[in-house]
Amino acid sequence: MTHITHSEDETIALGRQLAAEWPQQALVLLIGDLGAGKTTLTKGIVEGRGIADPVTSPTFTLIHEYGDPPRVFHIDLYRLDEAHEVAALGLDELLDRPALTLIEWGERFPELWPREHIEVRLKREPDESRRIEVILCRHHEET
Repeated sequence: MTHITHSEDETIALGRQLAAEWPQQALVLLIGDLGAGKTTLTKGIVEGRGIADPVTSPTFTLIHEYGDPPRVFHIDLYRLDEAHEVAALGLDELLDRPALTLIEWGERFPELWPREHIEVRLKREPDESRRIEVILCRHHEET
């Protein structure tokens, strides 16, 4: 399913809508270039899960937890280069928890993810709108 948003507020509203549609426990890969709106969409997703915590990009801390107990994990793999670095974060344990796990730049490590996950592909258009495509993946693509 493809959505077009024309403002930060619309992107946040879409995040709230998606959070209501997704299961309590799921893996979501947020895919898009820098500035595509991944963290803005995450703000809406966190709000949509009924969590009032402020949302910021986890680029330097790698993992942010939202809710108490955590109901959303927001992970940024931009600064990691190899799969063993990602594995050292303990993501297997996080994926087993009853929470929504949002991973930015996860497309760089497709071999690490379970067969079933959600991909959200964000693209900034020339008019500054965002094209946001939501895909339910049920298997690894072979390359």
